[in-house]
Amino acid sequence: MEKTTAFPQKQLPDKAARHKLFGSVTPPKKTKPVEKADMADLQNTRKDFLFDIDAVGVANVKHPITVNSHLHPKTQTTVGTITFTSSLKNTSKGINMSRFTQQLQASHKDGFTADISSLKQFTKVLAERLKQNDATITVAFPWFYERKGPATGQAGMNHADVTLTVTYDKEEGYAIEASLSALITTLCPCSKEISEYSAHNQRGSVKIEVSLDEVFDEQEMDWKEQLLEAAESNASARIHPVLKRPDEKMVTEQAYENPRFVEDLVRLVAADLYEMPFVNKFHVHCQNEESIHMHDAVASIHYDKRNEQE
Repeated sequence: MEKTTAFPQKQLPDKAARHKLFGSVTPPKKTKPVEKADMADLQNTRKDFLFDIDAVGVANVKHPITVNSHLHPKTQTTVGTITFTSSLKNTSKGINMSRFTQQLQASHKDGFTADISSLKQFTKVLAERLKQNDATITVAFPWFYERKGPATGQAGMNHADVTLTVTYDKEEGYAIEASLSALITTLCPCSKEISEYSAHNQRGSVKIEVSLDEVFDEQEMDWKEQLLEAAESNASARIHPVLKRPDEKMVTEQAYENPRFVEDLVRLVAADLYEMPFVNKFHVHCQNEESIHMHDAVASIHYDKRNEQE
């Protein structure tokens, strides 16, 4: 039989006494109503509160979501970071904020899918539930896609950070905004030009923000894939999760054959976005983490194609 060590036993007060020792107090007599119908409803106070509010709601809501993709994996689950807002007239003191998360829970029962058609339906129902003329939802999440080595075909998972915002307005209809941030490789044209051999390269990031046409059809085309292709295809080379030596040779040579200043990259991405008929307005921001400088190089372009029609 194994020996057990005997320890001296502390005589502890019971749990209620311990709580009292650390500051807990007996609740005072309660006089306010406990039934919802009898409680004060400050949010629904009607007066002149000076200003309309552009957007009021809740942010940083974490929730499981389903993401559909035209690239493999075609259906994936992840965690979305969600913001809900609505405008508020000066005649109302506040918004009924619990209704945002109540509507989210109601949608979750059927599976919350972060796509345009689902978010259109969600914002319309949410506006009606809030008894407001508009509602907006923004969902940010990592989107994963398979990337194969260019020579060996060995696959791994890459990801881009994406955001989808859908606004419903009772009078103006829907507004759809999307963004994607992806990592790429750039090789310095100046370094290649002035050096006897070699050239410095670096990892860069491309962030694309677009306003999509209201009738954009996600069944026909995946906006995530289109924005990713605009970012990656205009870089010196793509980023890969798995590279064997034959792959590394191809990627290195491709970068050398396609040198890009940050100015080149932002203009080339903008050209692709300009040619996308479903993109009304765009903002491109490129940033290179320079490998031989202490600073980063940045460039950006804003462009609204709708101004050309005026």
